[in-house]
Amino acid sequence: MTRKSSNTTKRSNKTRRLPAFSDDGILKREHFTPAFIDRLERHVATLPNYSLITHEERELSRRTFLDSFPNKKAFWVFGYGSLMWNPAIHVAESSRARLFGYHRAFCLHLVIGRGGPKNPGLMLGLDSGGSCIGIAHRIAPKHVESETEILWLREMIGSGYVPRQVSLNIDGRRVVGLTFVANRTSKRFAGCVPFTKAVRRIAKAEGDIGTNRDYLYRTIAHLNEFGLREGPLHELERAVRERTGDKD
Repeated sequence: MTRKSSNTTKRSNKTRRLPAFSDDGILKREHFTPAFIDRLERHVATLPNYSLITHEERELSRRTFLDSFPNKKAFWVFGYGSLMWNPAIHVAESSRARLFGYHRAFCLHLVIGRGGPKNPGLMLGLDSGGSCIGIAHRIAPKHVESETEILWLREMIGSGYVPRQVSLNIDGRRVVGLTFVANRTSKRFAGCVPFTKAVRRIAKAEGDIGTNRDYLYRTIAHLNEFGLREGPLHELERAVRERTGDKD
């Protein structure tokens, strides 16, 4: 069961802000502790239509996933957004990988971190259909417990994502991995946002750890490193840069 925020929650006269991250917007593993998440959840509980999950629900989700995972000696995590350029976990190796059955899209509402209630941004998620190239990080067996705890604290604050066991192609070989896909039943799910609306929101949104467009630009930079220099996100980037005047 999710615990839901209430529009009748009492708010202080001062604006409640997200607990401080790094000045450069880079998340570090030290941020992801139960105490920090408690502070973060007290912040987001003041926001309308933001569904939270409890620590117990989060841990049950993690344990259920690990218990069903076939090979913890080769534990891969697929990143398609900030997990590509800011994993914040200990990794043994990282490789380019392709995931079939999902595509990368700005399909989640963003009201914390790189957006706010008055200027909501958009967050990347994996939605059904197509395929996606990203980075697969392998976690050493001795670190699976500690690093999945961090991953669940990071990705499963609310109900926006769902952990999935997926098949990844790495250099022609198939491996089983973990990724977090968009939860279509969540209040955060935005679906297919019209292009002009997405440009407007990403160009404007800003929060406590930086701008929404910086998130887009960092993702594009990594896609370019893969040799993926043209696609829907590149078109979005060009339009955002034109709107904001940001240089390449």
